[in-house]
Amino acid sequence: MERKVNPNNQRGYLFIKRCIDVVGAVAGLLMLLIVFIIVSLLIKLEDPKGSIFFSQKRVGKNGKEFNMYKFRSMVSDAESKLAELLEQNETTGAMFKMKNDPRVTKIGKFIRKTSIDELPQLINVLKGDMSLVGPRPPIVREVNEYTGYQMQRLLVTPGCTGLWQVSGRSNIGFEEMVELDLTYITTRSLMADIKIIFRTIFMLFGSKNAF
Repeated sequence: MERKVNPNNQRGYLFIKRCIDVVGAVAGLLMLLIVFIIVSLLIKLEDPKGSIFFSQKRVGKNGKEFNMYKFRSMVSDAESKLAELLEQNETTGAMFKMKNDPRVTKIGKFIRKTSIDELPQLINVLKGDMSLVGPRPPIVREVNEYTGYQMQRLLVTPGCTGLWQVSGRSNIGFEEMVELDLTYITTRSLMADIKIIFRTIFMLFGSKNAF
């Protein structure tokens, strides 16, 4: 049964959440600087002509579009090759997931497995486009297929990690992901965010469900 979502938008919570986002993003970027340098070198060594970072248009709070940053884990022309792979989609709904995606590079497989490819999103957190915790920011193509019910995922600022990511990630279908996100939106709190952050840290070291 579909439900109407009422986000927890208490001012005190939102203020503390933003403070944690800024402090966490700055600390993360400083502590992981050596990781950024090593990964950047490896990406360039495998594909000297390609860029280190990958910028993709995503949809954030209230439908506002922004450029989300990731380490490039695919070949340079990955987007143009997507159409011929759509029939091999291994998840449900509007998302596209493929475990053995031929577009993924060698270093790309490693940084995806460990979620290192997601680290540049800390820059998005500093800019305010994203939060450390929140629903996964969808691409425009996905949102174009959303129902009114599913659009409720866009009521809050999207996050680097969330309830979906720590509950099974790629093993969870689109509809279940929506339900997890809506549950988070209605019950989010400082304690819930902290728990998700710690669960994410433990999962970073070789999550079996990431692809």
